[in-house]
Amino acid sequence: MDPQTRDLERAPRESGQRDRSRTQTVLRNVGIPVLSIVLVLLLWQAIVIIFHVAPYIAPRPMAAIQSVTDNWGLLWPLVLGTIRETIYGFVCGAVLGLGLGVIMAKTPFLHRMVYPVLVLSQGVPIIALGAPLVLILGFGVTPKVVIVAWIVFFPVTVNVLAGLSHVDQDLLNLARVYGASRWRTFWQIEIPASTTSLFAGMKIGATYAVTGAILGELVTPSGASGSLALYQETANTNFNVAAVYGTTMVMTAIGISWFLLIVGSEVLATPWQRRTVARRSMFRRRRDVPPTLRVH
Repeated sequence: MDPQTRDLERAPRESGQRDRSRTQTVLRNVGIPVLSIVLVLLLWQAIVIIFHVAPYIAPRPMAAIQSVTDNWGLLWPLVLGTIRETIYGFVCGAVLGLGLGVIMAKTPFLHRMVYPVLVLSQGVPIIALGAPLVLILGFGVTPKVVIVAWIVFFPVTVNVLAGLSHVDQDLLNLARVYGASRWRTFWQIEIPASTTSLFAGMKIGATYAVTGAILGELVTPSGASGSLALYQETANTNFNVAAVYGTTMVMTAIGISWFLLIVGSEVLATPWQRRTVARRSMFRRRRDVPPTLRVH
């Protein structure tokens, strides 16, 4: 068979295989998590029905969801406030953790001196930080951002330290042999090698960032606009159980969304984890296509 004819017959088949593989990947990465959430809601519904749980103890899932939709106009500004506190605090904590981790990894004396202080900082109860932060930083969003950053920076720092301390020494020695500068070695070898550890710390921080924002709203006074935590506390005081559960679902959705955003950023930033060869450019792929398959 003529090689060009063979390539002509193979191209549609390979394209179909790639499409099927892509569809399977999407179903596996999206369908299974969605299915698990649906199963949790169904289990919640089944427990309430089978054990005849009173509505003032645990409402049905649809009742909790309806409490959110009915009061969405009131909840939306509070949700935006929590998201803003989460984003500001996470970014500040991640940047601080990354910078501190790099400095400590490059300065062994500073590492030995500062690391115990970092561990000690995580032993301070978050609840106990509220009053001092309000006295120092005043009212508003700043104390809440500091609490989120306080929670996030530690796992990022520890994971950056671990990543930089486990870089392949053979690669570093090879870079020195070829005369690479310290900056180029750090940027092209050490940073890519520690990216996985960095995102591991960021994912841990992402799971606790919303928790930190909610704790910050509880331990620091809110402004006139209120907060999501205050809304839930008020609903609990008024025995509005459906609103309490609904607000919890909203908080959970914020946390999951933020975690998925970090996971998506990791997928974009570390393509070498999913393929072993670099993607060819469009020009090169076009040049490799047999002349009979090119579109002019």
